[in-house]
This record gives sequence, C-alpha cells and structure tokens, in this order.
Amino acid sequence: MYSQDNQKSFSPDENSEIIISKALLKKKRQNKKMSAYYSFLTIVLLFCLAQITFSAVLNISKVISYRQKIFVMKNTQKQVLSRNDQLKTELGNFSSSSSWEAIARNNLKMAGDNEILIIIDENKPEPTIQENNKQQDKKNGKKKHGKQ
Repeated sequence: MYSQDNQKSFSPDENSEIIISKALLKKKRQNKKMSAYYSFLTIVLLFCLAQITFSAVLNISKVISYRQKIFVMKNTQKQVLSRNDQLKTELGNFSSSSSWEAIARNNLKMAGDNEILIIIDENKPEPTIQENNKQQDKKNGKKKHGKQ
C-alpha cells in the first residue's frame, strides 16, 4: 500500500527539525510579544484604577465640604429670615405718626412740647475723685510756690 518513498517523507530528517525549531522560536517570540502586551495592558489598567480611586476620594471630600457649606448657609438663612421678621414687626410698630415723631426727635436731638432735653456725652469719661484731687493739689502747689 504505501511505498517506501512515502514512509521516508514522514521520517524526521534535518529539514523537519529546522522547521520545528523555527516554529518553536516563532511561538516563543509570539509568547514574548503577548506577555509584553499583557504587561502593558496591566500597567494601563492599574493607572486607570489609580485615577478612578483618586477621583473618588477627591469627589467625596468635595461632597463633605459642600454639605458643610450648605449647613452654614441654611443657618445663615434662618438668622436672616428671623431678622427680617423682626424688622417687619418693628416697621409695624413705627408706622404711626407719633412713632415717627419720637424717632425724629431722638435722632435730631429735639424736644417736644413740655419736654426737657438732656444730652449725655458717653464718649468723654468723667475724671475720678483721685484725678480731681491731684489737679487741685497741683493748682494749690502753684499758688503756694507763687506766694513765697
């Protein structure tokens, strides 16, 4: 059935060993290329993971900061609304003409009918008793020295 020539072609000879070794070298090169490719992809993916982690941490800190700012703003809003209500009630109290007259008299330092205006200047402190005594002693000392 088979001739000897056919059997000879299936036996390993030098050409087939060279072909096999070339195929193995080619396969090793492909494996090295694939491992380098996988290493590169791993590095890229690790970089992306680090970037995502950094962004998440940064966003969480921003959320905390913004929540704190919102809390402060809400407290400020409550204070402003209460002050606004207070001013509205004061405006209602001062809407009569007698209230306006009293405010004008106080601001312009005027007296109404049958009133006596007393202005107290709080900016100048009154001298104490000790300071008055010192001033009198100085005056008396000058008089005594002047007479001698």
